[in-house]
Amino acid sequence: MKEERISVFDIFKIGIGPSSSHTLGPWRAAQQFLNFLELKAGLKSVLTVKVLLYGSLAKTGKGHGTDIAVILGLSGYDPVTIDTTDIDRILSEIAGNETIFLQGDMRIAFAPKTDVVFQMKESLPFHPNGLTFIADCGSYGIQEQTYFSIGGGFVIQENEAEKSADTCVKLPYPIDYASDLLKWHRLSGMPVWQIVLENEKIWREENVIRKDLMNIWHIMRESIFHGCQTDGVLPGGLNVKRRAAGLNTKLLNGETCFNYDEWLKLIKTGGSGFKYTLDWVSCFALAVNEENASYSRVVTAPTNGAAGVIPAVIQYHIAFCNGSDDDVFRFLLTAGEIGSIFKKGATISAAMGGCQAEIGVSSAMAAAGLTEVLGGSVEQCLMAAEIAMEHHLGMTCDPVGGLVQIPCIERNTMGAIKAITACQLALQSNPENAKVSLDNVVTTMWQTALDMNHRYKETSEGGLAINIPISLSEC
Repeated sequence: MKEERISVFDIFKIGIGPSSSHTLGPWRAAQQFLNFLELKAGLKSVLTVKVLLYGSLAKTGKGHGTDIAVILGLSGYDPVTIDTTDIDRILSEIAGNETIFLQGDMRIAFAPKTDVVFQMKESLPFHPNGLTFIADCGSYGIQEQTYFSIGGGFVIQENEAEKSADTCVKLPYPIDYASDLLKWHRLSGMPVWQIVLENEKIWREENVIRKDLMNIWHIMRESIFHGCQTDGVLPGGLNVKRRAAGLNTKLLNGETCFNYDEWLKLIKTGGSGFKYTLDWVSCFALAVNEENASYSRVVTAPTNGAAGVIPAVIQYHIAFCNGSDDDVFRFLLTAGEIGSIFKKGATISAAMGGCQAEIGVSSAMAAAGLTEVLGGSVEQCLMAAEIAMEHHLGMTCDPVGGLVQIPCIERNTMGAIKAITACQLALQSNPENAKVSLDNVVTTMWQTALDMNHRYKETSEGGLAINIPISLSEC
């Protein structure tokens, strides 16, 4: 393992669904390519642009909106700020006129059907999620760059070292393994969240860290609330009906609300029984990933396909355990570090490791975060993360129709419930008696990923993807 210095804000990114590796990553790659062209030849020199998608980006790119992402990225839009209600109009104009405005300014001929090429039978050796941009820059010649979307919205350029937030920065408490966390805790007496906070202060002032993390939470909770109010059918051709809104209405006995605070009050006063709580946790997770599947704004946690697990568990804590904003702050810092450990020691890319790398990692992150805010020790936080991942090992990624809908949306409910269960088990256990450490399970997850057949790594060539008799009516 090479050293990486990853910020919690690298793990939690604001973006557009449905996939961090297939949507957000390629979008960022397109932006990087524009920056490269500007420095190399200037955008005014560009005559044509072609995009080649390889491996998993080709095989499930249509369902994951990879072509949409690169087009919007080349057009100068940003996933954090774009008005998602404008996406259909923008794409329709580009397709109808067969022109694109690079960086929103330089107009060139561009036909989406022929200038975004899905190389279905080719994969690049470094990573399954590869894409190449080729630009004819006239007198400056052909300019070409290849990028890899390696999971969670992280992007690296071919032949370059993996980029993360200030990889050469010296942190006061460098962490690559769970054992590092334990070492720093035993030396300093600080809990996980505080150790992570001290590291984050290298990049941002504490008040900025708190503000930015609360903004992350506000995006998460908005995706829960909006998803719980939005009915209809998900796009993509599978005709999957959204369920969160119907479940929300049923659980609230038909009562309506117009903002998050009113809605939260109704949930809290509606009951506290096991079945009621379980239904709500499922509803929270469904809501986020139905939003994700609808090209709405969500937070990678650590990926878009697993974006519902952490919000659902935080919302559970707020609604049923009287959680506070300070709890959210500590939860996200703790969870973010667990995600970082998995990224360094294994992967958070389903194209590399199957769904264990997405739902499994998000469940482990959520389990640790919840254990922290419920008063667990550092050892119990790490134990909770280990339990959650141990029972996701080997989970395949086999999206039906290449869409992040079946089985992905329901898997977020399972990941959230497993996280809560893992937390409770850890809180009622003595970690000194544990036989499996978090580092053990990270290593095992990576070995399992390497052994897994490529068909089960986000290709839609195995598992449910080939055994469900559903034909796409659109795509």
